[in-house]
Amino acid sequence: MAVTNNVTQLIFTGLFQDREAQRVSFLVVLPMYLATMLGNGLIILTVNTSKSLSSPMYFFLSHLSLVEICYSSTIVPKFLSGLLAENKSISLNGCMTQIFFVHFLGVSETFLLMVMSYDRYVAICKPLHYMTIMSRPVCHVLVFSSWLGGVFHSVVQILITVQLPFCGPHVIDHYFCDLHPLFKLACTDTFVAGIIVLANSGLFCVISFSLLISSYVVILVHLRKQSSEGRHKALSTCASHITVVLLFFGPATFLYLRPSSTFAEDKFVSVFYTVVTPMLNPIIYTLRNAEVKNAMKRLWSKKVNLGGA
Repeated sequence: MAVTNNVTQLIFTGLFQDREAQRVSFLVVLPMYLATMLGNGLIILTVNTSKSLSSPMYFFLSHLSLVEICYSSTIVPKFLSGLLAENKSISLNGCMTQIFFVHFLGVSETFLLMVMSYDRYVAICKPLHYMTIMSRPVCHVLVFSSWLGGVFHSVVQILITVQLPFCGPHVIDHYFCDLHPLFKLACTDTFVAGIIVLANSGLFCVISFSLLISSYVVILVHLRKQSSEGRHKALSTCASHITVVLLFFGPATFLYLRPSSTFAEDKFVSVFYTVVTPMLNPIIYTLRNAEVKNAMKRLWSKKVNLGGA
């Protein structure tokens, strides 16, 4: 039976109703978005032009930065335009498209974080076999699988959502399209759909987070056997990874580990993982990594020398 949708256009309530608060939000979010593009773009450029950053860890890091750029660009430009415009609208098809890419890129990032934890496990616990296990073909397969896993997850979410009828109201209480706020607009019972989302997103977050933390516990236990210098270097890298994992999974677990319902705090939690976290990740990965900082300095020096020639 065909789904009948009387609603073709949706209106966002946005983050704030007050116009002054919206203008202030724009002045805060725009520099953060530009910093996200610049920081992650710089990591991609540095990794792909520096011979010293040819190890699998940096290959994965460049793909993580690419995901961050795409993820942030799926949400933030529309959010910024809504902060300035009176009419914060999006078509129903556009809303579905945004949901697809939000979940596709979010889950791809989850898989990439798991791949990066596996890479650190092999590097620290099996150093003599590292280059054999993490060969270039294996790295490509792992990255491709991460993107493919994101597509599969997102297709499931969309197949659930497109079957729901939307006949009004057409106001979505958020600043971008996501499942729980959209489910509130469906003119049918969404309990089953909410349970599927809970299993597909919420439990996936918990299982992934548990596996990631377990892998880093194994790594930290193994580090006790290493020299003080080796332990310090490995701990520095793992600390960056664990920080990113906590920043990513904290908000995601809060939002998706429950049935189809929304809280007033959801929009502000969403700001953290859609705007703040993508900006922080390149900072976290570069501040404690001497190799990346040195490679960036060499890239900058080369650019200055070429500019002065």
